[in-house]
Amino acid sequence: MSIALAALLAFLPILLALILMAGFRWPSTKAMPLSFLLAAAEAIIFWKLSALRVAALTLAGFWNAFGILIIVFGALLIYYTLQSSGAMETIQAGMQEITPDRRLQAIIIGFMFSAFIEGAAGFGTPAALAAPLLLGLGFPPLCAAIVCLCFNSVPVTFGAVGTPTIKGFGSIETDALQALNDMGIVNADSAMVYKHIGEYVTLGHLPMLIILPIFMLGFMTRFFGKNKKWSEGFAVWKYCLMASVCFGVPYYILAWWSGPEIPSMMGGIIGLGVLVWLTKKGICVPKDVWSFADQKEWDADWSGNIKATDVKEFKKHMSQVKAWMPYVLCGIILVITRVPAFGLKALVNDPMFSLGFKDILGVEGVNESIALLNLPGIIPFILVAILTIFMHGMTKDDEVGKDKVKRAWSTALGKMKAPTIAMLASVALVSIFKGSSATEVLIGGNAGISMPMAMATLLSTTFAPVWPMLVSYIGGLGAFITGSNTVSDMLFANFQWDAATALNYSPDQHFVCVAMQGVGGAMGNMICIHNIVSACAVLGLIGHEGQILRKTWIPFVIYGLCAGVMAFILMAIV
Repeated sequence: MSIALAALLAFLPILLALILMAGFRWPSTKAMPLSFLLAAAEAIIFWKLSALRVAALTLAGFWNAFGILIIVFGALLIYYTLQSSGAMETIQAGMQEITPDRRLQAIIIGFMFSAFIEGAAGFGTPAALAAPLLLGLGFPPLCAAIVCLCFNSVPVTFGAVGTPTIKGFGSIETDALQALNDMGIVNADSAMVYKHIGEYVTLGHLPMLIILPIFMLGFMTRFFGKNKKWSEGFAVWKYCLMASVCFGVPYYILAWWSGPEIPSMMGGIIGLGVLVWLTKKGICVPKDVWSFADQKEWDADWSGNIKATDVKEFKKHMSQVKAWMPYVLCGIILVITRVPAFGLKALVNDPMFSLGFKDILGVEGVNESIALLNLPGIIPFILVAILTIFMHGMTKDDEVGKDKVKRAWSTALGKMKAPTIAMLASVALVSIFKGSSATEVLIGGNAGISMPMAMATLLSTTFAPVWPMLVSYIGGLGAFITGSNTVSDMLFANFQWDAATALNYSPDQHFVCVAMQGVGGAMGNMICIHNIVSACAVLGLIGHEGQILRKTWIPFVIYGLCAGVMAFILMAIV
């Protein structure tokens, strides 16, 4: 089978999902099962995998999806717990005092707060936490989803304490060490490899760190504003630049000084604190206050089965410190359990607390396990939701409501049906895509080429002269397919390194290619089905996935073009 034919066949399940969701507006609950079935059939017919192996890969995908669903449930539980306790209305009142301007709220929560959560946890957690906060402030659910998905891009390569960079590029460490030696860097070690990759990653993200906040606010006011004008969002460009500086200064200093573990986390938390302080001082705050139109004027497809608040005046039911404490605890717990210096990372990743299966259905090499304590859905989300019951006195009936605990848990559970169907199918599809590398079929004269690798190989050979412009899109393709920057990097790290070798790039240019792969995996968060389904689940938007995809591909393409231009510039310099 030729590479071209293999790439076309591999793309068909993705194309089917795109056509059904974006073209025919099918919900993911219907589109993803069909795409999964097509991928399974192709794996058996064309990649010659046995039906038993495909079944084992499917079960491995189901188990992986279970872990993701726990994260979704935990995020829903946090939201409904705070809503039932009165904390959400208190937060809304406090945010109105910082700024009632929805444009600025989108930056503070959707960009800065999300960056901190991404830096600490990853796993699609930022959109799951930040989007419901925006919903609670009165954002249209569809707008909240798009804003949070698109903003969760710049921090992602250094998300989850540097996991996409350190784990994602682990397979090329030996080759990268040799390249550093060839560059005259003596006594190079593994830390230097990831730090060097991370330095180029920051440069790849640089244009969109500046452009994205301004663009997304214009996007928000154009598609969700009363007057449908880009200019209303672009008008706060000074504030956006201030936010980019607040995040970017610690982000770049730490990436170039210490490595990939903490730039996003510290950039987010330092930037958030500084930005809120500057906002209260009125620095770069616009004189006019922008808000959405009344809900009765919203398009019907902006909302699902969870409605945004239409309350204009919010009542404080507790102090701001108490109301925000669940989020503060989430941040603290994420930091102390994910940063190795605190000594708890090894514990939460201990195999003793993992639950999984080896050689599923007797098929050698098909394994899947979940580190239960490392799932943000369990620690901290569910844990903090339980603690909040006592912190907020939810066992007592008062003016906020009755049966508050029961209401929060039952509502969260009730929202899980639709995302469960979509997530099981989409993650099983991913499992088959990755597992297709077990094939012994000759593809382009080589055996063991997986479905994603066939697509990437065709692109690299066809567009070799302009390869730097396309490198990030390969990373984005990987994230779209797998739902993870880390997995995208694991999938394509060796491919990117080998492609650079085939194109006779210098050792330092190899690092540029790999870094742009990491940038692409981050920008792929905007369009990956996993994240879209997760965001839709917490916002009650299951069935609206296609609408989101039709919007988020625009900033995705722009991001890739900017990364491509930076790649060409860096290639010329190094």
